[in-house]
Amino acid sequence: MGKRRSFTELEDRRLLDKETRTRIPGVALLVFLVLILLAGLAVFLLVKYDARDIWVWVTAGTSALIATYVLLALKVADQWDKAVVLRFGRFTGLRGPGIFWIVPVIDRIPVWIDHRVMVTAFSAEKTLTKDTVPVDVDAVLFWLVWDAEKAALEVENYRVAIAWAAQTALREVIGQMDLADILIGRARMDRDLQKIIDERTTPWGVTVQSVEIRDVVIPQELEDAMSRQAQAERERQARVILGESEKQIAQSFADASQAYLNNPTALHLRAMNMLFEGLKEKGALVIVPSSAVDTMNLGAVAGMTSLAAVTGSVDEHIEQGGG
Repeated sequence: MGKRRSFTELEDRRLLDKETRTRIPGVALLVFLVLILLAGLAVFLLVKYDARDIWVWVTAGTSALIATYVLLALKVADQWDKAVVLRFGRFTGLRGPGIFWIVPVIDRIPVWIDHRVMVTAFSAEKTLTKDTVPVDVDAVLFWLVWDAEKAALEVENYRVAIAWAAQTALREVIGQMDLADILIGRARMDRDLQKIIDERTTPWGVTVQSVEIRDVVIPQELEDAMSRQAQAERERQARVILGESEKQIAQSFADASQAYLNNPTALHLRAMNMLFEGLKEKGALVIVPSSAVDTMNLGAVAGMTSLAAVTGSVDEHIEQGGG
């Protein structure tokens, strides 16, 4: 509803501008006729009555005429505004910024052109992508008027025209892209939109600085399905990584076995180191396959290790008793 209300506001402004264009000349004409009547009344009184008494009325009427002329002729344009001046319906030029003069009744200002950067929000609702997925897309358009004359003369209401041109361009771009491209390729979508909209608005004296996609909304059912798909994809990647790790570990063991194959001394040293690492922790339990015991003579090694541990305990006990 917010987007539709923005277009309604622009349409209301267009109607207000049209009403102002038709009302201001009528008011100026009415004031001009009143001034003529006042001037005629002053002349009539000057002729009928004593001139010395009438000069006061003439002076007052003249002052009123001058004040009214200044009031109607003096205009002020802000720093960012340009006034489009028409004389008898023909374009005569642009005025502003600052103070400028027009000829009442003869000249009129139908529109004021703002040269600041403008922001227009637009959207495309329930628009089908290339793979027939309905999406809602919200975007923001940044633009400015670089030629006030074209903006006033080439299009009825350049603000409304820009809003509709942006919306139709957005629908066109969505229809040419898949959903995946829209979700991950917003930068490309922004560039395409800017190019299309700028081509349409350049003849109106308007240039597009940038277009930014704010949000892409997809149906809830499709969102749930995509979530499940993403979870399944992550699970598959985790399993693949685990399998690759197991493969690398197996390859490492194979390489190690080749290194120990022709070097029994290194193999025995490695076996002793493994036993030492396992037995140095108090209460540790080491399980060794019988084949490894026979192959690497681990039984003798384990016996020597145990004997050393027992001998150390006896010596410690004797030393304590002797003390």
